[in-house]
Amino acid sequence: MLLAGLAPLGSQTPQAPAGPAPTAGSFQGSVPKGTVSPQSLPLSLDDAIQRGLQTNLGIILSGTQTAAARGQRLSQLQSLLPSIDFDAKETAAQVDLPSEGLRLPGIPTVIGPFGYTDIRASLSWSLVDLPALRSYLAARNNFASAQLSAQDARDMVILTVGNAYLLVLADQTRISSVEAQVATSKVSLDQATANHQEGTAPLLDELRARVDYQSQEQELIVARDALEKDKLALARTIGLPLAQQFSLTDTTPYAAFDQMNVDALIQQAKANRKDLAALVEQTEAAEQQRKAAKNERLPTVKINSDYGDIGTTLGHSHGTVDASATLSVPVFKEYALRGDAEQAQAQLDTARAQLSDKQAQIEAEVRDALLDIASAQRQVEVARSTVGLANEALQEAQERYANGVSDNLAVSQAQQSVAQANDQYVASLYRDNVAKLSLARALGAGQDYKSYLGGK
Repeated sequence: MLLAGLAPLGSQTPQAPAGPAPTAGSFQGSVPKGTVSPQSLPLSLDDAIQRGLQTNLGIILSGTQTAAARGQRLSQLQSLLPSIDFDAKETAAQVDLPSEGLRLPGIPTVIGPFGYTDIRASLSWSLVDLPALRSYLAARNNFASAQLSAQDARDMVILTVGNAYLLVLADQTRISSVEAQVATSKVSLDQATANHQEGTAPLLDELRARVDYQSQEQELIVARDALEKDKLALARTIGLPLAQQFSLTDTTPYAAFDQMNVDALIQQAKANRKDLAALVEQTEAAEQQRKAAKNERLPTVKINSDYGDIGTTLGHSHGTVDASATLSVPVFKEYALRGDAEQAQAQLDTARAQLSDKQAQIEAEVRDALLDIASAQRQVEVARSTVGLANEALQEAQERYANGVSDNLAVSQAQQSVAQANDQYVASLYRDNVAKLSLARALGAGQDYKSYLGGK
């Protein structure tokens, strides 16, 4: 089949430190939005992409990941700020002195009942805590990384939805081609049948033409089934209800792409790719965590104070205050400190390795996309010429058979050549456009996909 192996492309999405990170499969799903309309929905490529940017599961998970990172940053920030609490307490008590170990002559054994009111505000503040400061800076970098990953997810959605849309267009083009081949096969079958009935052609010609006709009908059934399945896949990526009927309004674009300056495109990709920038932020976060682990050996200074009003009633009360400062120095925690430092260093080494690999991966993606574009464009030109030659050969074979010069074996072979040439042409157009979408994603220019499909 033409579209065998042309499944939607996977994705490569960097994982953020907090929240549910989108996976490759996430971009194939969505959260359905809207109700089913009895009318068929016209759907352009722009419409599909805009729907995907709102409902695609990868976008939604990127948003929740960013929200989780924002919450983590706020939690770490609080550890650097003073914490103030307010308490209001009303107490009623009766004390049995002997149970407390007090047995004094002349003093009652039971005191009370009595009560008091205590209204108090307390403050706690870590004045010097370098590990907490480093942890906050790491959380801030992680939040920036999550925001960049969310921007990168938009490019992934454009690639995924665009790929799905182009696949449906390829299916539709293939169906049109197969329908034309079925019509041609029917003409050949009618001609062979008439010739056999007139006694000018053997039964073999009619049988051969009938096999060709039924084979084309089978191809048409398979092509229509593939179209419906790929339309379901497109609906899944853009959040359309699966029962909603829709029709594509765009046609398969083709234009030569002539911007092949590899070095300039690689530099553009490294400057624009948000997933690379996200990994830079994650590496900086790992560096801050390593410094936080090293700073655990340093002393911390913390103050605690409270001020309140206490008395039997609010009208018979007096203010009280208590303040203290604490200096904490780790004395014997060597194994814990060393273990934390080694773990943090390992995380930093991992982040640096991933960053280096991502830079190489981006270069490879740009080069791969350019190679695919160059190859696909040559395939399109060759396939277009082949279609014309195959149709010309079919016409010649049909004329020879109609004039009784030869049997219909040449017609059957020519019909197969036309079918194969059309399949190759549709496949090459699909590959060319997907390669251009892949290049736009590799360059971090997914939002500008139109100029790439149009042959920038």
